[in-house]
This record gives sequence, C-alpha cells and structure tokens, in this order.
Amino acid sequence: MANLTGEHGLDLRLMRILNVLLDECSVSKTATILGQSQPSVSLALKRLREILGDPLLVRSGVRLIPTEKSLKIKEQVANILREIDALAAPEEEFDPSRFDRRFRVYAANCLGTFFMPRIGELVRQEAPNMPLDFCTIPDETQIFSELEQGKLDLVIGNWPMPREYLRFAPLLETEIVLVMRNDHPMAHRSSIDFDDYLALDHLSPTPHTSPAISPIDGQLAQLDAKRKIAMSVAEFTLVPHMLERTDLVFTSSWPFAEQMAQSGNLTIVKAPPELARMRFYTLWHERSHLSPGNQWFRKLLRRVAKEINEDIPIISNKMGDKAIQQT
Repeated sequence: MANLTGEHGLDLRLMRILNVLLDECSVSKTATILGQSQPSVSLALKRLREILGDPLLVRSGVRLIPTEKSLKIKEQVANILREIDALAAPEEEFDPSRFDRRFRVYAANCLGTFFMPRIGELVRQEAPNMPLDFCTIPDETQIFSELEQGKLDLVIGNWPMPREYLRFAPLLETEIVLVMRNDHPMAHRSSIDFDDYLALDHLSPTPHTSPAISPIDGQLAQLDAKRKIAMSVAEFTLVPHMLERTDLVFTSSWPFAEQMAQSGNLTIVKAPPELARMRFYTLWHERSHLSPGNQWFRKLLRRVAKEINEDIPIISNKMGDKAIQQT
C-alpha cells in the first residue's frame, strides 16, 4: 500500500470510502451505505486513484471490478480501520478476576505487617490471576525512572516531599513513636524531647537511603538536624530482635511499632513533636493514570487505608494509656 504517513492526502474519510468501495464495487451502493451523494463518492474515488497510483475499480461490461492492487490492499485497509476504531471505542468494564498482568509496587518496609497482608488478601480474592510483586524502595532515581518507563506501576511512600510531577493521593497518617527494650533508660518516659532524641543511638533499616525518600531522616533534614545511626539491618523482621538485645531505639509509625511490641519485650514511647506525623500516600505516573488495572489497584489501596484509619484513633488512645501507666 502507498505510504500512509507521508504527504499524500490519504485521510480517515477517504479510507472509509475506499473500504466500502472495495467491498461493494459500486459507487451508488457506497454512496447509499455511507449516506453521501454519488458525485462526492465519485470525486473520492478519483482522489484515491491519484493518491494510490491505480484505478482501483475498472469497468467490465456494466460492472466495476477490483484491480490486482485493490485485491492486495483490501484486507490491509479493513484492518487499519478496525485498529483505528478500537482506539476510540469505549473500554469494556474492568474485571479484576480476569486481570493477569504482573503488577509491581514499591512499598515502604514499615507497611509490611499492618498494611500489605490486607492488600495481598484482597488481591487474592478479587484478582487471583494477577501476579503481584511488592518491592522494597531502592535508590530514589530508580523509582522515578521505572515509573516513567512503565517497569513499575505504583509506589506506596512515606517520605516528606514526594516529586511534584507525579500523581499523588494520600492514604493514611499515624503517630511517630520510638520502640526500645523494656529496661532501656528511656523506657519509663511517656515521651522524649528533641535534644534527647538526637543524642540516642538509633537502629535503622535504611542506612544508605537518601533523606529525600526517608520519612525520618527526610524530616530531620528539613529541621537541619541529623540523628546518630549506630546500627543498621537489611530486614525489618530483624528490628525487634535487635532492640531486645541492645540499647538502641527504633523510630517508626505507631501501627508497625504496636506489632513489634506485642511480644511484651518492647516499650513504645512518643517521639518528639518536631517529627510531626508519618504520612503514607500513593504515587504513580501520568502514563498509567487512566490504566484500568492501575485505577482498580488504587481504589483497593484506599479501601485498606480506610479500614486502618478507622482504627488509628483507638490505637493512639491505647498508646496514651500505656504511656500514663509507665510514668
């Protein structure tokens, strides 16, 4: 077929006329089907002959019959029009039970015990054919390049200043607290002031992460302060075990801290008010904003966050009661 991308004048209207002409081999029938006049279809056929360099339909007695080129391009023209129509057609209602594309999410580690299991539960219930990868948050530049390239679908973050050019939606916010062993020198306090906080030896799971994507170090950087990270671990699951055997303290969100303290060997103390609250949110790229799968997953996250948000006021009250008992 002639080059469809050059300066040839072959537009969508002419292609639709050509498609019907090749089916009907009749100017009058084509005009009737398309609701156009015969002269306009005749003019269109003349223009098509000029563009494609072929008569397309020739007389054989009283009939028009297709040329060899017409027979050659007929199916190609029909396929092109089907693809164009498919682009403009409304999408079918999204059915998560039929969604089978692998979905990749970068999520803050401290969401692990109280957030991601519920997400996993709902995904297995509603989209059992969708492979889901939860990945720990790596280097900052990698996150945004992978979102842009489509290698990553969504980020669940909690650092203070997300990139402005990404799509953003809040999920939940919680108290920031310290976790330490029961006999730690600070464990008897109900809260701790900022200077004492900076003087403590801290345990961190992200020693090499840029402050730009660290919820605690990012907030401290905005305050022109820095804590002393005395030890780091690669896995969040190691945190409670390290705290039980050292004089280190760990800073985290209240729900995650409560999960760790259930063993009875750890104490939770309120963090300095300068650390504010920890906010969790979703980030995604404009390229996937209208993706049905991405839209469905974002709604699922909001459902889970709503459940947790409803419990957080109760949890915070429990923390206050515990702190009062310790004083």
